[in-house]
Amino acid sequence: MSESRHVPVMLQRCLDLLAPALEHPGAVVVDCTLGLGGHSEALLTRFPEARLIGLDRDKEALRLSGERLAPFGERATLVHAVYDELPDVLGRLGVPRVQGVLFDLGVSSMQLDEADRGFAYAQDAPLDMRMDQTTGISAAEVLNTYPAGELVRILRAYGEEKQAKRIVSAIVREREKEPFGNSARLVELIRDALPQAAKRTGGNPAKRTFQALRIEVNGELSVLERAIPAAVKALAVGGRIAVLSYHSLEDRLVKQVFAAGAANTAPPGLPVVPERYQPRLKLLTRGAELPTEEEIAENRRAAPARLRGAERIREDAE
Repeated sequence: MSESRHVPVMLQRCLDLLAPALEHPGAVVVDCTLGLGGHSEALLTRFPEARLIGLDRDKEALRLSGERLAPFGERATLVHAVYDELPDVLGRLGVPRVQGVLFDLGVSSMQLDEADRGFAYAQDAPLDMRMDQTTGISAAEVLNTYPAGELVRILRAYGEEKQAKRIVSAIVREREKEPFGNSARLVELIRDALPQAAKRTGGNPAKRTFQALRIEVNGELSVLERAIPAAVKALAVGGRIAVLSYHSLEDRLVKQVFAAGAANTAPPGLPVVPERYQPRLKLLTRGAELPTEEEIAENRRAAPARLRGAERIREDAE
C-alpha cells in the first residue's frame, strides 16, 4: 500500500548528489526524515556496501518503513527521534562520523493521506497536526489558547500570510462561541475572513494558515535551526548532505548554514589565509535546484521542492 502512494521527491538527483560519498564500503548515511522509507530504500539499493540510519518522530511512519526496509536486515537501523537529536543518536550508536545525510522536510505523504491526522485542509479532520502523536500540543490547542498577538505572529512568520490580522480576529471571535476542534470549520472561517482579491491567488486560501500551525505545533523551524548545523558537523571530510525544502523559510535557513560553511572567514588583508579560516563546505548546487516538469507530473507534491547540497571539505578549526 505505502509504495503505491509514495513517490520520493527528486529521488534520482538526491542519489546522484550523495553518490561520491557513499560508493565505498562501510559508508554510513543518515535519512533524517525517514517517512515511508522511499529515499532510504533507494539509498540501500543503489549503495549495497552502505549502512543506513533512519530517523522519524512519527511512530506509524517507523512501523511502515520498518516493513519496507526489512529485506535489508541489519544494514538499516531505524530510530524514533526528531532530527535535531542526530548527535545523540549517533553517540548512542557509536558512530562518530557519517558519509551522507539526507533531509526531506515538510509533511510526509502518509501524514497528508491519513485523514484523522488533520494536516490536510481539503478534508474535515480533528485539528491535530502533531508529527509525533505521543507528545506536544495539537493545532486545536494552539488556536484555542494562544493570545491573538501570538497567533498573528505565527501566521505572518510561518505562513507568510498577509491577511493574518483578519484571520486571527475571526478565530478569536469564533473560539469564544465554541473552541475549534475540526479543520472544516477553520477552512470555512478563513474563506469568509479573506477579501475577494486574496482568495483568487495561490491555491486554497487556508494553505498558509495550515502551514503556519503545522510549523508551530512541531517546532519545525527551531528544530531545523539546530539540525542542519549538527548534520554538517557529523559529516566526515568528503561526506555530503542533501536537503529538500518545501517553503522559503526552510530553504532560507538551509542556504544560510551552507553559505556560512562555504565562506572564507579570514580577517581582510591577510596575505595567506590560514587553514582555520578556509571554507569547511563546498556547495554542490548552484542556488536551489528545482524538480523537473516530469517529476511534478509524476508527483504533484514535488512542485514546491528546493534541493541544496554541500560537501564537507575539511574539519572544523579547533
